[in-house]
Amino acid sequence: MKRCLFIFGLLISIIASVMVPSHSCAATIAAIMSSDQPRYREAHQAFVKAIAGHGYAAPSTEIVLLTPNPDPLSWVAAIRKLNSSRPDLIVTYGAPAALTAVRESAGIPVVSVDVFVSDQPPKGVCGVSSRVSMATLLKTLLGIHSGQQIGVLYSPREFGSQQQLEEVKKYAERLGITLLEGCVTSMTTFDSELNRLLDKCDGVIVTEGGILGQQFEQIIARAKARKIPIASTMPGAAEKGAVVSLEINPQEQGHLAAEMAARILEGAKTEYLPLVPPHRIELVINVRRAREIGIEIPYPILRSATRLIK
Repeated sequence: MKRCLFIFGLLISIIASVMVPSHSCAATIAAIMSSDQPRYREAHQAFVKAIAGHGYAAPSTEIVLLTPNPDPLSWVAAIRKLNSSRPDLIVTYGAPAALTAVRESAGIPVVSVDVFVSDQPPKGVCGVSSRVSMATLLKTLLGIHSGQQIGVLYSPREFGSQQQLEEVKKYAERLGITLLEGCVTSMTTFDSELNRLLDKCDGVIVTEGGILGQQFEQIIARAKARKIPIASTMPGAAEKGAVVSLEINPQEQGHLAAEMAARILEGAKTEYLPLVPPHRIELVINVRRAREIGIEIPYPILRSATRLIK
């Protein structure tokens, strides 16, 4: 009988060792969002799940999420506060928080997530890029609605938004397209800048940004009333009513960031790690919204899309 109990206990311990991760690591991870947006929330949830798969899970690992106000002073204050608590790693979502953390963190390694930068990333930034081709976005919008004046709604204090504007300007100049810039510095300038673009433009590109993300449904509603197509890089933009969206996958962003975070927590140095490009990029066409505002999508554009909303 004792022998049977011994064998039974041994089997149970073997099964448990297979089912439970081989190691459980202790770490404190601080996560900071540039602004409280669904894309960042979704990426963070994927990050937490994926980093747990590397052994960094509760209760031995603590992950603290900070959502400061979307302004430079708040980003700096949040990072400096972390300097005193000394987490093992800082994970940032969006270019503003990423660049602030790289500049202000006192020796704490930083993994950046959902960062739109040009071909040459800023010094010290490693993590996951959210860069998509703004030329493709503009070309698709022009293929849908051949206007000669395109508006670009952007936020001058957000690095990613500025980068997207600059890339659109380069391509528009080659095509001889006139761009009208809508500079949204705060909520007080949002209404006037949006209305100015909708009054004068044949289509509007909405860049990434905290205010623009929070007010995206308002942008879509006003553009629909004027029968003006919206194009954007925001994940889920087409689902919300944009005619064109060229978007990354937030879940992939979180998974890739977790892989890099695990390497850093296990000893890798950030200065030797890259800013990896996104692998999953979708060109989404909202055929239903196009028809609602009187636009028929040409067949070549439909063929180029990875997903259609009918």
